[in-house]
Amino acid sequence: MTWKNWAGTVHARPRAVHRPRSTEEIADAVTDAARGGERIRAWGSGHSFTAAAATDEHAIDLTGYTGVTDVDMHAGLVTVRAGTTLRELTTILDALGLAMVNLGDIDAQTIAGAISTGTHGTGASLGGLATQVAALELVLSDGSIVGCSPTERPDLFQAARVGLGALGVISTVTLRCVPAFALEASERPEPLEDVLDGLDEGISGNDHFEFYWFPYGRNAVVKRNNRIPDSQRPRPLGPVREFVEYELVENRAFGALCRLGRAVPTLVRPIGAVTDRMLSTRRYSDRSHRVFVTRRTVPFVESEYAIPRAALGDVLAELRAVVPLLRDPIAFPVEVRVAAADDIWLSTAYQRDSAYIAVHQYAGMPYREYFAAFEAIVSAAGGRPHWGKLHSLDADALRERYPRFDDFRDLRRQLDPDGVFSNAYTDRVLGPVGSRR
Repeated sequence: MTWKNWAGTVHARPRAVHRPRSTEEIADAVTDAARGGERIRAWGSGHSFTAAAATDEHAIDLTGYTGVTDVDMHAGLVTVRAGTTLRELTTILDALGLAMVNLGDIDAQTIAGAISTGTHGTGASLGGLATQVAALELVLSDGSIVGCSPTERPDLFQAARVGLGALGVISTVTLRCVPAFALEASERPEPLEDVLDGLDEGISGNDHFEFYWFPYGRNAVVKRNNRIPDSQRPRPLGPVREFVEYELVENRAFGALCRLGRAVPTLVRPIGAVTDRMLSTRRYSDRSHRVFVTRRTVPFVESEYAIPRAALGDVLAELRAVVPLLRDPIAFPVEVRVAAADDIWLSTAYQRDSAYIAVHQYAGMPYREYFAAFEAIVSAAGGRPHWGKLHSLDADALRERYPRFDDFRDLRRQLDPDGVFSNAYTDRVLGPVGSRR
C-alpha cells in the first residue's frame, strides 16, 4: 500500500503494515521488525508535514488503537490509547466533565503524534500539549513494555514526551486534565501596527492570544480567548452564522481565492490586500474544545519556528520586509502564537518563554524561497523548528539549539542501539544510530 501524509508532501510504500489492537501486539510488531534487521515507524493521522512517520520498511498503523482505558476523576488523570485523535479525546473528556487545559487549532492528530512532534496551542502561562502528560507507556526496541513519569524513569519521561517516536512506540498516554470549562472568543480584524504596538499587553492580558497577518494586507486577524465563570452560560454562534463565516467564508471562499491566485499569480497580491477585510468581527462563547479548534479544509504547506518571546517584534519586522521582495507571491497568512517555557528536552519551548511564527503557502504554489528566507530570519534569533513542520536543519544545527540534545541522543543509543525506530527524517535531525551510521 502507499501511505501519504495530510499535506501530500510525503509518500511511502512500507513492506509490512501492522495494525495492533493491544500493547502486546505493538510489542510483537516491534520484535518482528527487529528480528528481521528492519526498521519500524508508528503512524498516526499523518498530519505532520515532514517525513517523521514515513518508512519503506515496517509501519505500525495505530489509527485503530483508540479509546480511554482508565479515568481517575479525583486526580483528573485520564489514560488514553495512542491512536486516539484529539477530536475523539476531547469529546470523551467533555462527556466526563473534563477538558485539556489548552489545545491547538487542529484536532485531527492522534494524541501520541501530537505530543511526539511538539504540538502546542497559545497562552503565555501555558505550555504545549506534552506538558499536560502525566505518564507514558512505551514499547522499546527489544519488545519490552515500560512506563515512565516524573518519578518512574524520569529521564525517559523528559525525553519521550517530545520524542519523535525515536525512543519507542507510545502505547498509552496519561493526561492531567482539568474540570470542563468554557471560553469566550473575541475575533476581529485590527490594524497590524496597532497589534504589534500592543503585543505585550495582548499576550499578558488574555488567557489565549494569537493573530494572523495576511501578506500585502494592512490588518491582522486577532483572536483572544478567555475563560468565563462556570456560572455564566455559554453563548455559541448560531448554526447559520457558524456555517456562513467558517465554512463559506474561511474555507470555501478563501479556497476559491487561493485557487484563483495559483492559476493567475499576478492576482495574489491584490487579493491579499483585501482578504483580511473579508472576515467579520465576532464574539461568542462555548465549551473550550469548540473554541480552540477551527475546521480547516484549504490545503497548504507550513513551516513554524519557536523564537524567544522577546525577539518577536524584531523577527516580524524582518519578515515583513522580506515578503515584498520574493519572486513568488504568498497566498496564505502568517500565524503568531505564544507558549510558556517548559523542561522537556526536545520541546521547542525548553527553558524559554516562546513565540511561534508559522508561515504557510497554498498547496501547489512555490514556497521554497519564502520558507528559506523565513528560516534564515528565525535562525538568527535562535529559532527552533516545529518537529512536524517543514525545515532544513540537521542534527549538527539542532544540537546548538537544544541544551539537552546530547542527553537525548545518549538515551536513544541506550534504548535503541540498532536504530530500530529510525528513518530518514530521524537520521537527519537526530543523527543515525547503530548499524545505520
